[in-house]
Amino acid sequence: MFYKGDKVTVLDDAIDGVVLSVKGDKVTIETTDGFDLTFEARELIKIGGNDLNINIAPNLTQILKEKEIPRPRSFVKEKKPKSEAGVPEFDLHIEKLVKNFRGMNNYDILTLQTETAQRHIEFAIKNRIPKIVFIHGVGEGVLKAELDFLLGRYDNVAFQDANYQKYGLGATEVYIKQQK
Repeated sequence: MFYKGDKVTVLDDAIDGVVLSVKGDKVTIETTDGFDLTFEARELIKIGGNDLNINIAPNLTQILKEKEIPRPRSFVKEKKPKSEAGVPEFDLHIEKLVKNFRGMNNYDILTLQTETAQRHIEFAIKNRIPKIVFIHGVGEGVLKAELDFLLGRYDNVAFQDANYQKYGLGATEVYIKQQK
């Protein structure tokens, strides 16, 4: 039973307030935000004071705990092995290389893609970068074949398909063997 002035909380919502009036099974409360809301008596629990109605909510502490706003969990950043930290990735898709490729034919596109890959390989060798990844996509395999031919011309370079889980079938991992 609720009386005017009782402090109450709503079972299924984060609303607290004070009872303003009781009319049968309907209880009107003024929330802590200053709004007047009407609830059924079974949706409310008295809080504060020694006259908690235990019959209405035998597990009041559990209900009140569920109503608490959960604190955001702290996430621990996953540490990657040093071999995976900061591996440069180069996307050779034509739309990533030029703004507008409408006037280019397939030969021009492939030439631009292979020249870009060659520049990145030369840069990695010059700057002693041990590993790079070229994203070439699956398609018909023309760019991949051209990339394989290009990489095969270097003595100090090994290559293989990149991590399938991360890139699928459309990427090649290039390892540059460092000379001392």
